[in-house]
Amino acid sequence: MALTQEHIQLRLSEKFGDLVSNFHSPYGMLSFEAVKDQNLKVLQFLYDEADLNFQFLTDITAVNYPDQPGRELAVVYHLHNLKDNVRIRLTVYTDILSPDIFTASKLFSSANWMERETYDFFGINFVGHDNLKRILNVDEMDYFPLRKEYPLEDQTRIDKDDQMFGRG
Repeated sequence: MALTQEHIQLRLSEKFGDLVSNFHSPYGMLSFEAVKDQNLKVLQFLYDEADLNFQFLTDITAVNYPDQPGRELAVVYHLHNLKDNVRIRLTVYTDILSPDIFTASKLFSSANWMERETYDFFGINFVGHDNLKRILNVDEMDYFPLRKEYPLEDQTRIDKDDQMFGRG
């Protein structure tokens, strides 16, 4: 029997109830949200259950939504069931003032570097990570460059003609 999105959603809903939500399928990939402090339990369930078998972590990244108070940062996990060739996306939201998420590096060894990169660019603190430090940016950097906290350009510049950029 092929693994269907309906079966995955049913199993997750049975196990976690209201702690998982917002199931949808953009571009044919099942996507859903989990409560912040349940990320590791959901990942472990998806990994351990023989009928789900999501044992390959494709990617971890983050997205900054500055206009969503209390949900400014989203940590996104892409998982793959290699046997049935099914992919899913798990998203966990956190606020920018306490961006603490449990590490998945004990479950997926590949999460080690992905979490370090996500920390480096977005400032997500992966609680329990053995070596959470910058991986691509310099250690002296005191900000997280992919957060949308800075204007795209210096508004005080006088050396640019707005008409040349379609703004005037």
